Amino acid sequence: MGEKSRELMDLMIRKGYPEEFAYLIAMEMRTDYTAGRMIGYLAGAGYPRMEDVADEMLAIKSDVERFAKKHMSEYAQAKINDFYRNRNE
Repeated sequence: MGEKSRELMDLMIRKGYPEEFAYLIAMEMRTDYTAGRMIGYLAGAGYPRMEDVADEMLAIKSDVERFAKKHMSEYAQAKINDFYRNRNE
């Protein structure tokens, strides 16, 4: 578990969430970026219900996945463009 994930777990426990729940959320927020986003959510949202925290976790993971797919698609398109540009040389 990374430093930000530990920070997230500690924050959740301090806010009164069950340790097991905090651990599961922290383990799903594997990168500093995702853990940081969840920390920001919890800092600004007060004391959301566990269901809302889980929904936010899923939304963050979905955003990251969509971002990765977008970049993979852009990379593939650039390679295709290079291929067509250079095949007549």
